[in-house]
Amino acid sequence: MTHPMPEGESIRAAVRWISEERMDHPETNLVALVDAACIRFDLSPGDGEFLLRFVRENDR
Repeated sequence: MTHPMPEGESIRAAVRWISEERMDHPETNLVALVDAACIRFDLSPGDGEFLLRFVRENDR
């Protein structure tokens, strides 16, 4: 099941950033990347939870 992308450029930028980081550093822990993205893009805790679910589901 995929989740629709929430409104807002910050969450979209975070998804792009995580994707780029994972290509450059595939060994990096996903939770650590999401935490870093939340800080970098000033995301809410709810956005962080969404982001983690989103990247996990699209990782398959």
